[in-house]
Amino acid sequence: MSATARSLGEQVETVQAVLPGEAGFDAGPVRFERLSAARHAAQIFEAQQGQDWVWDYMPIGPFADEASFRLWMKGAESSADPCFYAIIRKQDDKTVGYASFMRIEAANGVIEIGNILLTPELQRSREAGAALMAMVGWAFENGYRRLEWKCNALNLPSRRAALRLGFSYEGTFRQHMIIKGRNRDTAWFAITDADWQALAPAYAAWLAPDNFGPDGSQRQSLSVLTEAALPGRRDPAL
Repeated sequence: MSATARSLGEQVETVQAVLPGEAGFDAGPVRFERLSAARHAAQIFEAQQGQDWVWDYMPIGPFADEASFRLWMKGAESSADPCFYAIIRKQDDKTVGYASFMRIEAANGVIEIGNILLTPELQRSREAGAALMAMVGWAFENGYRRLEWKCNALNLPSRRAALRLGFSYEGTFRQHMIIKGRNRDTAWFAITDADWQALAPAYAAWLAPDNFGPDGSQRQSLSVLTEAALPGRRDPAL
């Protein structure tokens, strides 16, 4: 093949992505702060008691007691990758979940959102949407080119959440992991920095105060807004 016929990738500038760390960040009705067993374990454990299903697709849990949960969190709080944050609801200063940035490749501008635990009271709420959108925004505002979302292929709620947030399905890795003694096929999703330019206005429209009625119901769904911003995204499992 001659030199003129060879196909090469697009030339890109050096990536200047920022590593997540101790500093927290704001997310409207919630805020993120670095995970701490002393500050956050008790409230999260209490909020999930009797709801063992929240751990079904997590690599850890359920926990028999608060002491064992606190011990796990004590190890997690100092981890750099995954880098864990507690999700704090501002209205009552209550810890209602945690999430992490993980599989961080700053030199390539790639980062993943994962290890997400939203307690039952946070799930399917405006606060949950705001929290996840803030993590997406943080990644691209801090120099990343690609943000990934991966989940157990059987976890349909997580797959739906990825599409609502504007992630594009990229395929399923068969027999990717063994988790808690069970096979895991992993569904992969991603948002690129070009996608983010289209999604940011959709996020702003959904988060706008006038998008919610007095009872908290949404007037425009996030799914409709992100589909309009990035049309044609599909997941064959949904």
